[in-house]
Amino acid sequence: MTLRVDWRASVSLTGRVIKYLSVALLLPLFVAVIYGEDVAVFAATIVIYVLIGLGLERLDPDPDLGAREGFLMVALTWLAVAVVGTLPYLLAGMNGPSTLANPVNALFESMSGFTTTGATVMGEISTERHSHAILIWRQLTQWLGGMGIVVLAVAILPELSVGGAQLMDAEAPGPGIEKLTPRIAETARALWLAYFAFTVVQFVLLYGLHLAGLAPNMTLYNAVAHPLTTMPTGGFSPEARSIEAFSAAVQWLIIPFMIAAGTNFALFWRFLTGERDALVDDAEFRFYLGVMGAITAIITGGLVVGGVSTAGIEVPARFAEQYAIAGDLEASARHAAFQVVSIVTTTGYASIDFNTWSPTLQTLLLLVMFVGGSAGSTGGAVKIVRWLVILKSLKRELFTTVHPEAVSPVRLAGRPLDERAIRGIYAFTLVYLLIFAVGAGLLMLDAARVGYSISVLEGLSAAASTLGNVGPGFGAIGPMNSYLGFPATSKLLMVFLMWVGRLEIFPVLVLLTSAYWRS
Repeated sequence: MTLRVDWRASVSLTGRVIKYLSVALLLPLFVAVIYGEDVAVFAATIVIYVLIGLGLERLDPDPDLGAREGFLMVALTWLAVAVVGTLPYLLAGMNGPSTLANPVNALFESMSGFTTTGATVMGEISTERHSHAILIWRQLTQWLGGMGIVVLAVAILPELSVGGAQLMDAEAPGPGIEKLTPRIAETARALWLAYFAFTVVQFVLLYGLHLAGLAPNMTLYNAVAHPLTTMPTGGFSPEARSIEAFSAAVQWLIIPFMIAAGTNFALFWRFLTGERDALVDDAEFRFYLGVMGAITAIITGGLVVGGVSTAGIEVPARFAEQYAIAGDLEASARHAAFQVVSIVTTTGYASIDFNTWSPTLQTLLLLVMFVGGSAGSTGGAVKIVRWLVILKSLKRELFTTVHPEAVSPVRLAGRPLDERAIRGIYAFTLVYLLIFAVGAGLLMLDAARVGYSISVLEGLSAAASTLGNVGPGFGAIGPMNSYLGFPATSKLLMVFLMWVGRLEIFPVLVLLTSAYWRS
């Protein structure tokens, strides 16, 4: 039986994406020149990207992209950019000791970056240990991955315009992507334009706080670096203590940008093109804000009453006073809102080490890891719209149990949902939870195999955080720690979880079926 998939077309187009990815390396190269660090690393990486891209393109100079090739191209592209994304880390590691000189660690960091997970194995994060250019590349990988590598390719490469809708649906976080303009390439450009605009606005405001004397640590470098990982809901930071390193003003400012990043970007486009009620009329957006508001209120109450406990947790002296929040409503509300929004949107920033929170509040945060942002946003996890549909369908089942003769379709935005779409949402959620459970079990077994001691909460949070592209977990992998201690086999498993989680599972799993290749 012959193969029904033209893999050469998919690999050729993946090569084209890698070739053009070299353009993005001009930013870290520019930073390298300014600081006089790792210039050769990024110059060599640009050349290698172009050569790899040209070599893969030669497999099929005139690729014809069908439905099956589209799935393969999307999955391959995300895997390939993560693999080639290791090159700056590996080359820089040749200049001195670095945890990222290890290929498995470099792949973990690269996949975490492009999938906007934000989990790290970098160990010590500082410009004293790593160059400014390497750290800005780390930030940039998240910005590129946020709105989507393939969405960007559809926007700029004419040959991907045909079949672009399917490519974007296969890559986009959520049940589907809304077509904003008659041409799919124009839709891709519109999404990236909104994404870029939010990034620039956040940079201006963050640096404005610095100039106004309200954010002493928000230097020009930091003001450039953090919008690159806020809007993609990524969470990487050049600061070892994440957003805890900055003032309360910075923390309050970042919250609305994380909320925006977790919102369906199509709503912003519709709002700017005249639909002034686009946001308030959207059921998913109202549910999204309601969930975050309710959980924030609960955690605020818990922090005001119970405070935090730093027993057994190392907190640098200069941050110690930030943990005296019992009875302080503003600080409690700020940290509660920041962490809830950060986890729901899967950004992964931290304004405080939530390992110091009570076990009850930590468990609540673990559950929040499964919520996710809106469909059409840069957020990960299950997605708020799926939970909304599940709740509506459960309500329908209760109603029809009492009124069996009633016809009661599940409605979203006033329109009845197709029953096949509802079954698809249940199937996705079930498979997601199954992969999470298996992943958590394998991580705990593998850690026990090598004598690496992790608690059940740490194992569960590692699986939930990587599959949901959240970033930090609890305990040894808390927001101020890293995944460095895990064995290489566990890191490779988490690389897989990040990959399938970013692509919403099915575009990867379908490649593992014989029917995809031969039927």
